[in-house]
Amino acid sequence: MPREPSAGEDGGALDALRISRSVRRADLKAVGEVRKALRELMRHRCRTDTAEVAELLITELVTNALVHTDRGAEVSASLDATRLRVEVRDYTARRPRPYVPTADDGTHGRGLVLVQALADDWGVDALALGSGKVVWFELDGRDDAPYAGGPA
Repeated sequence: MPREPSAGEDGGALDALRISRSVRRADLKAVGEVRKALRELMRHRCRTDTAEVAELLITELVTNALVHTDRGAEVSASLDATRLRVEVRDYTARRPRPYVPTADDGTHGRGLVLVQALADDWGVDALALGSGKVVWFELDGRDDAPYAGGPA
């Protein structure tokens, strides 16, 4: 459940809202549960279009972790006054690479291309040897942020 931020003397938020979930290997049903938790986290603090992009991107990263690795994943998201950061940790050191799929690829292979195109920032952080990696993205989390696709 998202945690409400505590307010400082100036009324500003001191803490970020956070969620954290463990997803078992091959539990694709959990992807929807993670997406729902992120939606709740963002519901009153972000623009609708930002929340929709975040849901799409978290779906892609969690699905990739479950489909392309043989263990589960740890998913976390934090939202402060200006940024949403989502991290998906898996236990495989192999770095994902975006590639442009051909027309014959069906719906596969577009996840990281979407992340690359839609996130304000993203990356892959290697963990200690044998511990896997974290694939992450960030979006502007301000409710009043201008929409990149046109006027608000």
